Amino acid sequence: MKTAIITGASAGMGQEFARHALTIFPEIECFWLIARREGRLEELAAKLEGKKVVCMALDLCDETSFDVLAEKLRDDKPEITLLINNAGCGYLGNVGETPLDWQTRMTKLNVTALTAVTSLCVPYMSRGARIVNVSSIASFCPNPRMTVYSSTKAYVSAFSRGIREELRDKGVTATAVCPGPMDTEFIHLGQIKGHSKTFDIMPYCDPSSVAEGTLLSARAGRAFYTPKAFYKFYRFVAKVTPQALMVKFAWT
Repeated sequence: MKTAIITGASAGMGQEFARHALTIFPEIECFWLIARREGRLEELAAKLEGKKVVCMALDLCDETSFDVLAEKLRDDKPEITLLINNAGCGYLGNVGETPLDWQTRMTKLNVTALTAVTSLCVPYMSRGARIVNVSSIASFCPNPRMTVYSSTKAYVSAFSRGIREELRDKGVTATAVCPGPMDTEFIHLGQIKGHSKTFDIMPYCDPSSVAEGTLLSARAGRAFYTPKAFYKFYRFVAKVTPQALMVKFAWT
């Protein structure tokens, strides 16, 4: 059964990815939705009409969740057509001045979980399958006051590029999406909204448009998708400007 697996599916981009996958990847027969809040997953499942849906209430910061996913994969042996690594978090604040669990949660969810879920799913993918990794414009340059977050997203982009090459002969592609700020739970839970002048003045991206553009890019086999001309220009500037200089302008 052709299956899509979406992490962080309980809100925001996760829900938008599921909604747009219905039309952009109509061949998908089953959705596995992964997030901590089971009630939210069930609400989304009810909207995916005509599809089989599996809700997995897992905390991907807890490494035992990988054992649960591995067992489910072994039992069901799905044909994974689409993997969307959307689960992630980001917190505003200087290293050493903010709670330690904020910093470690970002590395666990943005790096460890993404790596583990991908590693577990790849054996169940065949030619034509697509991997989507949610990165960020923060991956273009280290962002003081969000140093750990931007570092984890740099990993996501590098991981996407590397695994794309590793899976070339298998016919599986990876696409990293690098959006700017979006008015979702992310910026509220991360204590970013209203506490960063940079975030307050930057142009916001629409979650639905980002999800749609990302899936169309993945379908086309593109390596990266950066929404909005402003952020495409920022990516170019970050490439050609020495990082020691760029980081001085990247304060959040």
